[in-house]
Amino acid sequence: MKALPYLLAKEYKQMFRNWLLPVVFILLPFAMMNVVPRIATQEVKNLNIAVIDCDHSTLSSRLTQKLQASMFFKLYAVCSNYQTAYDLLQKGKVDFIITIENEFEHNLYRTGGSDVMVTVNAVNGMKGGLGNSYLTQIIIQYAQELNRENRAVSQQPVNIKPRYLFNESLDYKPYMIPALMAMTLMLLVGFLPALNVVGEKERGTIEQINVTPVSRIEFILSKMIPYWTIGIFIVGFSMLLAWKIHGVTPMGAIALVFLFNIVYIFTISSLGLIVSNYSDNMRQAAVVMFFFIVIFILTSGLITPVSAMPYWAQEAIKLNPLYYIMTAMREIYLKGSTFNQLISQFVPLCIYGALASIWAVISFQKNN
Repeated sequence: MKALPYLLAKEYKQMFRNWLLPVVFILLPFAMMNVVPRIATQEVKNLNIAVIDCDHSTLSSRLTQKLQASMFFKLYAVCSNYQTAYDLLQKGKVDFIITIENEFEHNLYRTGGSDVMVTVNAVNGMKGGLGNSYLTQIIIQYAQELNRENRAVSQQPVNIKPRYLFNESLDYKPYMIPALMAMTLMLLVGFLPALNVVGEKERGTIEQINVTPVSRIEFILSKMIPYWTIGIFIVGFSMLLAWKIHGVTPMGAIALVFLFNIVYIFTISSLGLIVSNYSDNMRQAAVVMFFFIVIFILTSGLITPVSAMPYWAQEAIKLNPLYYIMTAMREIYLKGSTFNQLISQFVPLCIYGALASIWAVISFQKNN
């Protein structure tokens, strides 16, 4: 290992000689922690609605005002007939049509019930489903208000009051930020090593390494250690940004966050070097690594909950290191889980890292 310090000095000089890389190490975590949590959310707001008030009564006007006052909806138009509202729906200008039937107020006072028809644009299934749920809740609350005003409601035998554990306000940022940290490491510490060894091949400097007594382990370590240090810096910097910008801090131990991320950095940097060892040029390495990154992100649980995936996909996800680190980070940030509670994520991540690092060393051939 006598040559390792000299190889490391060479790697650090080569890394910081390119002024763009240090800028990316700062700007990408800042963008991921500041911008993405504000836009990558499953909350649905500012939905346009068109109301068809066939009754023109006091109670129907109150319902329209209640819908308009909601933070989720914007009253786009009050239409005189259904065809006009449906044309707006087809053009994409409104997302929902609320039709209040004729004699709405009369039926409420006479029979205690009346109909409201909701037409939903379900091209975007998530937006349509959540918006319909919001509309239903508003209409039910309005009916309960009318019943209380008329003293028609007796005490309910069951009072249901939900309690949301670990994220009482249902804020999406504490759930999203830990996963974004892992994805940032994948984009930097996983992608850049994939271009490293193959870059030496294109420049011809790999031939100089082949004629030296540098061992394969020394060479691979010299490629991996700089990215380990960069990865640890990115973890700390991302945690600082999450705290200062969003006020999101881990409920568990900070040391546990670094422990899991160190193992994860070790794993993904090894995967990047494996791709680099088998690639002949930087274009090939970039395309192959991009393929794996996309698959890892789509199957990690970042976009779609793992429980909603088919059984075969849930089994295949066990080969995804991003799934383990995202699960562990969310558990630490939201639930304050301890190390013993995260053994099921830590052990597979360690095994994955050990196998990937061994493969990275074996796949590098000095006689190429």
